Amino acid sequence: MSESDHDNSGGRGPEDFEELQRILREMLQGGRAGANGMDAEQFAKAAGIPVDPKTLQGLFSTLQGAMQHPTDEIDWSTARRTAIEVASDGAPAGDPAPAMRAFPVAALWLDEATELGPTPDAPRTLTRIEWVQQSVDTWISLAEPVAESITGALMNALQSQMPEELSDALQGATPVLRSVGGALFAVQLGTIVGRLSGEVVSAGDIGIPLLSGPGREGGALLPSGVAAFADGLDQDAEAVTLYLAVRELAHARLFRHSKWLRLHLLTAITDYARGIRIDTDRIEEMARDIDPQHPEQIQELISNGALIPPKTEAQEAAHARLETMLALIEGWVDVVTAEAAKRIPGADAIAEMVRRRRATGGPAEHAFSALAGLELRPRRLRDAAAVWRLVAERSDAATRDGLWAHPDLLPTAEELDHPARLLERLGLAGAAPDAEADEFDAALAQLLDGELPPHEGGEDGQGRSA
Repeated sequence: MSESDHDNSGGRGPEDFEELQRILREMLQGGRAGANGMDAEQFAKAAGIPVDPKTLQGLFSTLQGAMQHPTDEIDWSTARRTAIEVASDGAPAGDPAPAMRAFPVAALWLDEATELGPTPDAPRTLTRIEWVQQSVDTWISLAEPVAESITGALMNALQSQMPEELSDALQGATPVLRSVGGALFAVQLGTIVGRLSGEVVSAGDIGIPLLSGPGREGGALLPSGVAAFADGLDQDAEAVTLYLAVRELAHARLFRHSKWLRLHLLTAITDYARGIRIDTDRIEEMARDIDPQHPEQIQELISNGALIPPKTEAQEAAHARLETMLALIEGWVDVVTAEAAKRIPGADAIAEMVRRRRATGGPAEHAFSALAGLELRPRRLRDAAAVWRLVAERSDAATRDGLWAHPDLLPTAEELDHPARLLERLGLAGAAPDAEADEFDAALAQLLDGELPPHEGGEDGQGRSA
């Protein structure tokens, strides 16, 4: 480039902007591959979107609209629309009757297993589309901080890599690029939520209450998901449905009783997500290394967290707190469910399948990993369940459930590692399970040895507790 060309580069801004628009238009020609365009199928693979004509048509229509009417805000209605389209895949909805029969029985058993009473809202069944419609706003609130971080990082990377002669043009094209990037992110989120609707079995399956509002807090099962989970198990389908109903109603009772819990958990997740910083250096490397013939590599890098740098010390601490909270929730549900569902034939086997599903990456793990790099460790869940059992054994279910009254009362991560410290805090360090039976056995042994046991207020000063 000559010096005169460089000096006049600012005067070519409009032409450069038109050139950028032309390139974008060629990429969004409804899927027709051209000399400078991109094949629709390959573009969809890069975005992590199902490759089918209907979805592709919707994708390009969305991106064309974003380019023609750019905005700094992400149009999340795209995510809602995409999620419903993906959930409407023609799969059978499932029979709601078994779930409706299971709910009353599950509620009666839970009354015996926990002090947390039933919710005012009645439990119900949901289709996949209903689950999407009632949960997608929560997903958007969780994904928005990540979307903002990724969009900002991509724009910064473009600005740093753009040749100087195109810098003016980029300033004019920024709204278009940001709008298209936001639309693509919204489509990806909608695709994730739509696919999840085919995996979840209940409203609380993700680990947090995605549904909120009048009439939605009583718990819900997705008959299609329940049938898919039961398929292939060597267990009676009605027994599986009843077990999952118990789990779901336990989850609903917990969040209904602890009114602070939902907001506390969602706020912690979004605060953590806002702290995510995208590795712009990695983006630049990716731009150099990606093979144009294999754009699906882009999706692979995004989905496996390659663009998210190692956590800061503050993020590590936030991650640990979130992991502990989620483990406490799931651990409590596990323990209460086991107690309430002990009458179900094969309950232990069904519980084991739930644990395996979670350990190998169920919907909760996939969702949190995609949103914020959160990984629920099965070991932590086992620790939490063991602590909840221990508290009930040393005291009672009322003491165990009473710890959910306030976040400051809950077991800490340190107490999960060292349960004796929790028992000490609760004044249960000297207690032992079946203490009265142990005292009786000791007294009987003394009698057999020809000795009398010490009476209350005796010389040892120890009185037996009531």
